[in-house]
Amino acid sequence: MKLLTNIAFIAVLFFAVSCTSEKPAETNQLIDYTEFVDPYIGSDYHGHVFVGANVPFGAVQLGPNNSTVEWDWCSGYHYSDSILIGFAHTQLSGTGIGDLGDILFMPLSGDYSPAISKEQPYHWQAKYTHNDEVVKPGYYSINIKKYNVKAELTTTKRVGFHKYTFKGEGNSKVLIDLKYGTGWDKLTKGVIKQVGKNSIEGKRFSTGWAKDQRLFYHTQFSKDIKSFEIIRNNEELGELTALIEFEGNGELMAKTALSPVSSENAKKNMLAEIDEEIGFWNFDGVRKMAKTMWNTELGKINIETKSKADKTTFYTALYHTMIAPSLFNDTDGTYRGTDKEVYPNPGFDNYSVFSLWDTYRAAHPLFTLVQPNRVNDFVNSLLVAYEQQGKLPIWHLKGNETNTMVGYHSIPVIADAYLKGFRDFDAEKALEAMKSSALLDERGLDFVKSMDYIPADSQVESVAMALEYAIDDWCIAAMAKAMDKMEVYELFAKRAKYYENYFDTDTKFMRGKLKDGSWRTPFNPIHSAHREDDFCEGNSWQYTWLVPHDAEGLIKLHGGEEAFIAKLDLLFSMPSDQVEGASSDISGLIGQYAHGNEPSHHTTYMYAYAGTQWKTAEKVREICTTMYTDQPDGLCGNEDCGQMSAWYVLSSMGMYPVNPANGAYVFGSPMFDKAEIGLPEGKKFIFIADNNSKENLYIQSVTLNGKPYTKTFITHKQIMEGGELVYTMGNTPNKDFGKNMEDRPKSVVY
Repeated sequence: MKLLTNIAFIAVLFFAVSCTSEKPAETNQLIDYTEFVDPYIGSDYHGHVFVGANVPFGAVQLGPNNSTVEWDWCSGYHYSDSILIGFAHTQLSGTGIGDLGDILFMPLSGDYSPAISKEQPYHWQAKYTHNDEVVKPGYYSINIKKYNVKAELTTTKRVGFHKYTFKGEGNSKVLIDLKYGTGWDKLTKGVIKQVGKNSIEGKRFSTGWAKDQRLFYHTQFSKDIKSFEIIRNNEELGELTALIEFEGNGELMAKTALSPVSSENAKKNMLAEIDEEIGFWNFDGVRKMAKTMWNTELGKINIETKSKADKTTFYTALYHTMIAPSLFNDTDGTYRGTDKEVYPNPGFDNYSVFSLWDTYRAAHPLFTLVQPNRVNDFVNSLLVAYEQQGKLPIWHLKGNETNTMVGYHSIPVIADAYLKGFRDFDAEKALEAMKSSALLDERGLDFVKSMDYIPADSQVESVAMALEYAIDDWCIAAMAKAMDKMEVYELFAKRAKYYENYFDTDTKFMRGKLKDGSWRTPFNPIHSAHREDDFCEGNSWQYTWLVPHDAEGLIKLHGGEEAFIAKLDLLFSMPSDQVEGASSDISGLIGQYAHGNEPSHHTTYMYAYAGTQWKTAEKVREICTTMYTDQPDGLCGNEDCGQMSAWYVLSSMGMYPVNPANGAYVFGSPMFDKAEIGLPEGKKFIFIADNNSKENLYIQSVTLNGKPYTKTFITHKQIMEGGELVYTMGNTPNKDFGKNMEDRPKSVVY
């Protein structure tokens, strides 16, 4: 057995394994960034975040689960709850649909007996308070008073590590349940079997949001098993529960390794990630390694601010951007494809859990800055899914295509990577995949090809669907042009303009258009009916601005800059009324602007395209200070696998990628005195906000590397070269900043 003698060395080793040949970004290892993270943020209200132990982008999210099955419990846990039913090994973070919650463990006292009750499916549940819990990046613990057990959790990439301290009399017991699955999915095939004196293994196949999820596991205990009993087994109801007993009380540890391929591979994952490198039962060693891995990633951005609350909000947001995508392969590189076949090591890490309708907007652009070693792997993961299912992923979940939300948003992720110079993927194949996915006959695309618009009387969410398609088509055109594929460029550049077909020049709103060419009536721009009208989780007030790829064209449709600005002003100043039946996702309202849902995320920055950057500064600062806090209800809407937090990470540094793939970041209002991004090859880019304060929210002037800089945006290329951008802040707007046409952001590739 190799004991852990040098935690730092092991952490570097794990980090190196996850990297490509690129040199990793520079980090500041002298600061414990995990102390600035509060994983409770977003666990209350509608944040839906994961609470528990994991490592960045790991396959395991090991945390506590409640029994409640409602919308706000999509991650399996909600801050308002007080009933613990155990610790599952996979969880989603911030989604609006629940799934996962696989392989539930619950430590029990010696006097526990399985009094099965149909009225209480989790008859072993126990009450708790937050005073019983400790939660930090890579670590979770809770005192389960009912059973007098302290449970501690930590993880590697593919292994969940439990440490239970039984303080009562009698033998110790652990219950294993495969039914749970957050209550959103159903067990279709399960196995729990003893395979050694101290080990069990099995599988959990389930159907839910992921229609055919397949997960295998292998568990080793630090004590020999005294007795093993299946206490519930009902295939029709999808129930399978085992009770395992161990001699005596005191300390009991359990390691559960996961695999999408087989239990044998799960066992190999455990051997590779813990037994051979850290030590068979070195819980503290694994915990320290997880903390080091988090510090490595969190340390890629160092901020300076006098506000402790703002620092906590920032680093928790950065932490939340690194829960998904999650690894979906074994240590030998094998993985299960969307066609359910097992594939050998493809030469890159395969990932899953791509919430692309959300994350293409800011999370993936953020990854090009702080996760350059993973960007190629993300793209390659999307491309192999294309090969296996015949189209690029829409919402990829554990080897399943869920087809959730509108658009085909693998495309901006791939185009953004290519246009920013990432080349460790097959660009020709990527462009073919993008074109092929956009030319299918599903999800309204047949109408796009035949009528240049999607009729509102052909399917629901037609306007939202088409506006998102236009963004994606602009990205295809941009990448095709960069590759000198002019025929492809011309086709999709034309389609990128189809958003104009939904703009009613009389009402100045995006509207549903019927097959006969007339507008759907009656029309109310505030109207929203969840999954029943022309918009997706929103209304026309919110979707009318969803043209981030052609702001100039949208300004022209409104009749010019003056009318455009007046309409934007009204968006933020009108009453925040909602009609009956409106989507619950419409939250975080300022007027009819809804920050709690992603289609609005770029809207505040649209002012800069009309020469009034100072209005962007006002709204961005208001959102940063009112929609994000260091409290459990500190997110105003679903986290959505990192997008809500990515908006804050970028905006709080003073910039945002309005166009998801053109390589430009539009200025807003920086929150911090200083923000430093560690870049590959030892470079740094530093943002400094001189004279910054709550009142001084307006940019007066900017310098780049000591020289006056009059533009209201900065490019990805400029940042990656390294340097220093200094904002001079003030309490009144400088209305000339960014007023000139040459200083405004443009809808071009930079």
